[in-house]
Amino acid sequence: MSTRKPAKSVSRIKTGSFERRLSLTKAGLFAGTRMASHMATNWFSDKETREQRHRAMLSNQSRFLVDELGRLKGSVVKIGQVMALYGEHFLPDEVTEALHTLEDQTTSLEWPANERVLKEEMGADRLAELEVAPEPIGAASLGQVHRAVRKSDGLELVLKVQYPGVADAVDSDLNAVAQLLKVARLVSFGPEFNDWLEEVREMMHREVDYRLEARTTEKFRTMLSGDPRFVVPRVLQEYSTDHIIASTYEHGHSVSSPEVAALPQARRSELGKAALELFFRELFDWGEIQTDPNFGNYRIRIANESGEDSGQDKIVLLDFGAVQSYTDEFLTPVIQMIKASYEGDLGAVIDGGVTLNFMSRDWPEAVLEKFGSVCMSVLEPLARDRSEWPDYAVNSQGEYRWKQSDLPSRVAKQAARSAISRYFRVPPKEFVFLNRKLIGVYTFIAVLYSEFNGEDILRRYLYPE
Repeated sequence: MSTRKPAKSVSRIKTGSFERRLSLTKAGLFAGTRMASHMATNWFSDKETREQRHRAMLSNQSRFLVDELGRLKGSVVKIGQVMALYGEHFLPDEVTEALHTLEDQTTSLEWPANERVLKEEMGADRLAELEVAPEPIGAASLGQVHRAVRKSDGLELVLKVQYPGVADAVDSDLNAVAQLLKVARLVSFGPEFNDWLEEVREMMHREVDYRLEARTTEKFRTMLSGDPRFVVPRVLQEYSTDHIIASTYEHGHSVSSPEVAALPQARRSELGKAALELFFRELFDWGEIQTDPNFGNYRIRIANESGEDSGQDKIVLLDFGAVQSYTDEFLTPVIQMIKASYEGDLGAVIDGGVTLNFMSRDWPEAVLEKFGSVCMSVLEPLARDRSEWPDYAVNSQGEYRWKQSDLPSRVAKQAARSAISRYFRVPPKEFVFLNRKLIGVYTFIAVLYSEFNGEDILRRYLYPE
């Protein structure tokens, strides 16, 4: 759970299905009436004016509905945040832009109410073993985080506490939000949207399954135990329940903090390499990927700071609620596309895209080749052939400058200038989440201002000995 300091607190989170459905239904009907009225009055305008007015109306509708979602808190807000992150293929730009503002709406549960949750979940005797800070260090849509100290030995830990009733409200909330979008005429339902909606539903159920997250955290801690570049908190099972995850407190700095920015170039580049290799281990070796790219899920522990006796800078991994497992049926063509891109085999890249069902053999050959080329350009920092690298993306030692390269923007512009948008198919839901993860990894490395060539790292996974 990526968290931020709460701006305000409330005595309870409304999770009653009736009052929430009533609020969302009223909002949707009101928005739908406004949209119908707009369409009627806009009918006689010229095409350009109609389009401008329609986009303005979509923007107003979206802001109105997001305000309504924000008032309800709980899983409704989390659903909106997930839709903002992964809904660009299904929702109008105006809707996703408005949904992103939900990330700024942080409300915590007041301490007396949260203390009751802790006592009910943990038991009074077990809770008495801890000194819990009443003020949360962070709050999110599904719960909040408190620091604590174990009285017997001074062990510092954190308690991730789920808001009461949130888990039970996931299905009704998701159905209500989907219906609201439909009634407000902001989305067209179809098989692709419905499949994506079910993936959001599965993701939401994973997010509120704290037992699963605790097991996944321990699994990743075991898998990374031999790698000194990473820190994963240890789960304390004796204080964990269905709605609480207790784990060791792991200190560190924000990725974008001045302290991290002040590190020498070589150390920031090593951190970037570690982030890239972690992604490759998830993809090539484990088939399990943490798909939430929010920077709140990571910290940087600086070597020899705050009692740290290691000379190694480390990445602290904090959240495993959004880990997804991928099948070989999906991963095999993905890895095929990566390998083909590295080897410059455009035909094999297209084959992989067709297998994954977001390219089609029915497309004109020129469109297929352009789409394949766009896919290949994503691997620019990992390329064997560096002749196409822009001068501004290379330092004096011939190393790739991840931030200055502006690669995501250039890839987007390359796609926009081509005709592929007319043929583009919505990719499989697994690919949507994987693509978001890749963008998150690239952005993480760019924020560190890392400078290195990723080819050697990629080769180790493409051609294992």
